[in-house]
Amino acid sequence: MGDRIMTSTSLSKELQQVTADLHQVNPWAGLLRFSILGLIFLSLVTLAWSVPNGFVFVGATILAGVFYAFWLICTHDMTHRTLTKWIWFETWMPRLMSWPMLWPHSIYAELHRLHHGWNGINLRDPERVQWTWQEYQQTHPLLQWYVRYQWVCDIFVLGGIGLIMKTFIKAIRLQTEVSRIRQQLLLDLTGIVLVQILLLTIVTSQGELLRYLLFWLILERVIGVIGQTRDHLEHYGLWSRLTTHQLTQLYACRNLKTSSLVGWLMGGLNYHAVHHAFPDIPFNQLPEAFRRIQGVLQQHQLPLMQLEAGYLKSTYWWSYHPLLIGEVDDSEVTDRNFIIPT
Repeated sequence: MGDRIMTSTSLSKELQQVTADLHQVNPWAGLLRFSILGLIFLSLVTLAWSVPNGFVFVGATILAGVFYAFWLICTHDMTHRTLTKWIWFETWMPRLMSWPMLWPHSIYAELHRLHHGWNGINLRDPERVQWTWQEYQQTHPLLQWYVRYQWVCDIFVLGGIGLIMKTFIKAIRLQTEVSRIRQQLLLDLTGIVLVQILLLTIVTSQGELLRYLLFWLILERVIGVIGQTRDHLEHYGLWSRLTTHQLTQLYACRNLKTSSLVGWLMGGLNYHAVHHAFPDIPFNQLPEAFRRIQGVLQQHQLPLMQLEAGYLKSTYWWSYHPLLIGEVDDSEVTDRNFIIPT
């Protein structure tokens, strides 16, 4: 037992040392990514609304939804103060970006802190998407069917609205444990209502209400596909607890092999295990951190972090291989993943 503690302590120190110079945030790198994505999104919105052709409107809106989804990922960096490190910017900008799509960023930020502490450890993790064996056995047959086809249902049916509803439900359930959630809940509801009143007043006065509703629906569908896919891929099938919190995060999160461009668009979250182990490392340093951490794990004769196929291939594979979290106990690896019986 003592040797295990010594090894864990040594490993933790080495990981801290090899990543020590990667924690510095370059605000201009973050601002550049934020500005490029925002400019592309706003340009596509302008194109959609300035051209009377319906096909151009729908096509430009779909593309706008894609870049809006990537732009919204910048709000994740802001939650960790790793985009620019400018407190005023990272406090209010993500809310102004999120409220038009009904996304409760304030609540999400509070729940996301819990997620980083509970992932792989506490089944109350507000961002857990994988069901346990017990939950599956005790639920209604209709919901069991949903669990078997969860990926398709969440990504293409529930979409963005599903993520919004899930966030509000988790916030209501956890508000008694985290007092700040109640304050953030009120802030989000107030902000969302005021922004929607403003937008609806503008489009109604221009006689464009139906067009705006179609515009919003297309954005919600596209953003929902990207958001739900990312939400599932980051942890699904990896739930397990190891000797330390840091090791748990390295093995209970998924890394994805993808192009540099896609990695940039996703804010480096294709190296999700690295992000969980060191959440204050900015997005542009995560690939280097991954390489250095792999070297330390190899020196300690520990399994290397997996680097799975890209977003499309991994999503396709996991959608056909649904898993359940198994029995939970107090051992080093507290649970196993089981294939859902058909």
